Amino acid sequence: MILVNLLLVAIAPHAYAKRNLVLMISDGFGPTSETMARSFMQDIGTESHEPWSSILDSMLTGSVRTQSSNSLVTDSAAGATAFACGLKTHNGAIAVDTNGTPCGTILEAAKNAGYATGLVTTSRITHATPASFAAHVVDRDMEDLIAMHMISKNATKHTKVDLMFGGGMCRFLPQSNDNSCRNDDVDVWQAAKDSGVATLTRRSEFDLLSQTNQSVLPLIGLFAHSHMAYTIDRDSTSQPSLSEMTQTALNLLDDTSDKGFFLMVEGARIDMAGHDNDPAAHVHDIIEYWRTVQKVHQFVHSNPDTLVVSTSDHETGGLALGIDPEYTWHPRVLNQVTKSAEQVCSYLFRTQKQDVTEVIEDHVFPKYLGIDNHTQAELDVVVDALQVKGGDGRHKACKHAIGGIVSKRARVGWSTGGHTGADVGLYAYGNQMHKIKGNMENSHLGTLLMQYLDVSPSQVTKALANTATRQLAFFHSPHHDHD
Repeated sequence: MILVNLLLVAIAPHAYAKRNLVLMISDGFGPTSETMARSFMQDIGTESHEPWSSILDSMLTGSVRTQSSNSLVTDSAAGATAFACGLKTHNGAIAVDTNGTPCGTILEAAKNAGYATGLVTTSRITHATPASFAAHVVDRDMEDLIAMHMISKNATKHTKVDLMFGGGMCRFLPQSNDNSCRNDDVDVWQAAKDSGVATLTRRSEFDLLSQTNQSVLPLIGLFAHSHMAYTIDRDSTSQPSLSEMTQTALNLLDDTSDKGFFLMVEGARIDMAGHDNDPAAHVHDIIEYWRTVQKVHQFVHSNPDTLVVSTSDHETGGLALGIDPEYTWHPRVLNQVTKSAEQVCSYLFRTQKQDVTEVIEDHVFPKYLGIDNHTQAELDVVVDALQVKGGDGRHKACKHAIGGIVSKRARVGWSTGGHTGADVGLYAYGNQMHKIKGNMENSHLGTLLMQYLDVSPSQVTKALANTATRQLAFFHSPHHDHD
């Protein structure tokens, strides 16, 4: 009998094995975005039409339906909540159900079960996707309260998120600070320090993390006032890339818990480029996302107890490759672009009004967009956009004008500056990847991920019953800083 019991233990499938889960979310990335970036790499790398594949192509296992509880077209808050809590909620909700009641997330349940936890993003860390794993508010714009939730402790008095990398420093500073975007005088950054969280804001500090053998967690590193830079604009001396942040997160989390870790990684600015209808910024952030997936893929090779799942919360922009009547599109047009529409417009808004036309013709077109034969119509569309009244409206008009010029030359189409209801890709690799396949609801994927870690959110949900989900002195913006 003793021998039989020993044999049963020996063949039990990973009964007490270490288990890691990396959930990667390519925000706003639809199937056409994958095709676009693949064709771009193929076209700039060879004169032939030989097949070229990304790392994601080798991991495709299915697709995910994206609708929220109140709309066939989701936003990032409801989309991420589906992954985090395993349930559908309404657009704008951050880890609360349709009644506004907090729902325990996979990150919180994993932490309570002894796993290490981490969040990595290129957006503000308080933005909808990362927030949905560690905060609970009824409106995604309540980022002041979200920041406080994200540094809070769980029922066992441990910081719920061991590691956070991203942007959004302004949400952690009191409004008395010139760099703050909070609506109160709460110093969340100091509160994090006081609770034992290590903090960093400089690239040089980030680089030192790879040189230490000591535990530095819990840790929060914020490298931008708001969102981090697009890949096409990034200054590598001041901001780490998504792949660099992810590699460092993997190294730090892997040494933290014998049970394993849960890490969410978001390629956030893929979505924002889609909102701007900016194909060049879009494609470069996709390529950086691929680099990040490759880093995780390599980690799985060395750590076979790891599962990586990549998907998207929704598609953005209604992207189309080819504009009627031509059966073609031109990836190399995008390769000539050196700055995002966002950066180009920021530059133009700083330019004296009387100098704008000259700057567009002598700098923007040839140096930033790679256009040496611009038309009068192209010049006019940019100048007209700069005349739009209202700050938000003018910025949007300018970015769409710049993106539209590049898109038209590349024969790339967009149906919207918002989201669409399209299904998105599902990709998986590693431990138990055979369970992540087929076409499924986003909320079902969230449930499968909890099952993989063998965690349940029910106890967390009970403990969250008295959590404040509404921010005082809150003003709801009719225009999100990208959805």
